[in-house]
Amino acid sequence: MKLKFDSTLSYQLEAIKSVTDLFEGLPASSSGFQIDIGKGGSMYNDLGIGNDLALSGELILQNLHAIQSRNNVPKSRLLQEESAAYDFPNFSVEMETGTGKTYVYLRSIFELNKLYGFKKFIIVVPSVAIREGVIPFLKQKCYNIP
Repeated sequence: MKLKFDSTLSYQLEAIKSVTDLFEGLPASSSGFQIDIGKGGSMYNDLGIGNDLALSGELILQNLHAIQSRNNVPKSRLLQEESAAYDFPNFSVEMETGTGKTYVYLRSIFELNKLYGFKKFIIVVPSVAIREGVIPFLKQKCYNIP
């Protein structure tokens, strides 16, 4: 039995647009899934090679404020929390159960690659059961994401 997905649901498209709009102003990059180490010297650190994020924190915060305004979410004062245990911005998309979160985050990955050439992503899920549920979704859906 195959599930049928609707890739035109407005609330899902708005969530995906909210993710991609965070990086508005970033120059378009090659959309292949190959990392050019020679080109990305500034992306390398002790943790490995990351996505090339050639945007200032001020511009990302400005983009975040625009997204928060259109979604009626209170504006963040800073790009990252002062008391955070990490030294990088952290964004989240919050959706109700059964609204297509898996589709939204997977399609967001494809869109970020297509628009900005992002190649590395970390997906964190709260349980093994949810992770195991994503695998069949990937096998069934990947070929059908526009």
